[in-house]
Amino acid sequence: MRALRDRFPRQVAFLQARFSPKDYLGLQLTIGALVLISATWFFVSLVEDVMEGDPLTLVDARFSAWLHAHANPKLTIVMLVVSHLHSPLGVSAMTLALSLYLLWRRHRYLLLTLLLSVIGGMLLNVLLKNLFHRARPKFADQILTLTSYGFPSGHTMAATCLYGALAVFAVWKFKAWRWRLAAVAIAGLMIMLVGFSRIYLGAHYLSDVLGAIGEGLAWLAFCLTAMNTMWHRRHREF
Repeated sequence: MRALRDRFPRQVAFLQARFSPKDYLGLQLTIGALVLISATWFFVSLVEDVMEGDPLTLVDARFSAWLHAHANPKLTIVMLVVSHLHSPLGVSAMTLALSLYLLWRRHRYLLLTLLLSVIGGMLLNVLLKNLFHRARPKFADQILTLTSYGFPSGHTMAATCLYGALAVFAVWKFKAWRWRLAAVAIAGLMIMLVGFSRIYLGAHYLSDVLGAIGEGLAWLAFCLTAMNTMWHRRHREF
């Protein structure tokens, strides 16, 4: 390492700065960029599979058919409740309530981050749905009848942005790792629950949900990284 530092001082200094938790262009920016690149690659790979009719689409059809054939009335009610709570109206209501709380506590950057992540993500999802024009699953006895396009799942995208942002806020707030891990785990479980409810109800295929998670993580990483960089840059100027 000493030899490398002596031979490539600028390059080593650059890498050290990228992994420094104290530098505003350091570790947080590096993690954000890695998540953004990875999630975008995952989403683009799914798009290629879906558009080209790769074996993933066969898995989609079989998994949706199996869930539909094993539907249970009581579980259907639970899944309908979960789905309706995370509809665009439901997520918007939760976001508004959280926004009012952040405004009351004068957390302006957290407020802007939340609104950009969730509301911006929902608008982005509408754009992508109308770009890909993928039809939803169809069954003779549909639980839900929807006429809009299916890829990516809007409910799952909104849940990913909402719960993902809350998990990051919790990681920033809590110092103990057990609470940080608990927040991330709960957020992950809620996202998977919402995604599963959409597949179970016949509103989406598995790839619609996976695509929404990839899309949501990429958008969330972009929003969080951008706002975090702006916050640190502004505070450096004072």
